Amino acid sequence: MVLESFFDYLSDIKKYSSHTLVAYREDLKQFDAYCNTINDIRDINDVTSKIIRNWVILKMSEGMTPTTVRRKISTLKTYFKYLLHEGIIENDPCEMVVMPKKGEKLPVFLHDYQMNEILDNEESDGSFSAVRDRLVILTAYLTGMRRSELVSLKVSELDFSSKHIVVTGKGAKQRLIPLVDELIEEMKYYLELRRDVVRFDHDIFFVTDKGKPAYDKFIYRLVVKYLRRFTTLSKVSPHVLRHTFATNLLNNGACIEAIRELLGHSDLSATQVYTHNSFEQLVKAYNQAHPRA
Repeated sequence: MVLESFFDYLSDIKKYSSHTLVAYREDLKQFDAYCNTINDIRDINDVTSKIIRNWVILKMSEGMTPTTVRRKISTLKTYFKYLLHEGIIENDPCEMVVMPKKGEKLPVFLHDYQMNEILDNEESDGSFSAVRDRLVILTAYLTGMRRSELVSLKVSELDFSSKHIVVTGKGAKQRLIPLVDELIEEMKYYLELRRDVVRFDHDIFFVTDKGKPAYDKFIYRLVVKYLRRFTTLSKVSPHVLRHTFATNLLNNGACIEAIRELLGHSDLSATQVYTHNSFEQLVKAYNQAHPRA
């Protein structure tokens, strides 16, 4: 790596403090070691955006704070910008590297094996309320719907023959979400029980024990009560199931653009927060695959 001329530039031209220079030197030393040992990079022109992003992922998975990671990325951006200006490299690999948000809280989610334990339990008594409660959990987990979308879901929006539902999200925007066979069968059985509960005509899919349309707090309390029976998470809510839907899709190979469409996000940045939850999977893959891990 071209270092000494870079530090002369920072010291003489940019007038950086000695403390900053020490921090920059340590950042570049760590990145150089990563390039040489993990990727066997010997030429600075061979450094790519992917290599930098993977380094960032590794640092965050090791428990480094977003603030520290942002500083390290800033070091690399300054360094590669200098190399580009000096004609040492042709392209800046930092252009496609995004800074993690400061203090960003990662979504709380359940692993797929935890959801299997929750959904495969045999504690249901077969009553309407028990069937409905489980179906709310299953629907949220298999579709990623928001709480408000679960509340407003209509029977007429279900298309079992085409295996999808029409979901009306924020801003009245509609999207299609596929239905798996398990969910279709559970919904059909629920609808049979629902006929005996609903005493007046309305199209809302989820209803209370008295047959009235479910409301926001009803769904919230139902999910919280259900999840607390089977998990030890300090925070449980319908949104945890939405986070679980997205995170498990990502960890099992779904592309982030497809997840964005399924979640109904208008901006990809809202979906990218789930990529941080794949750190565990990336580190696991690294430890299993790298001969020196």
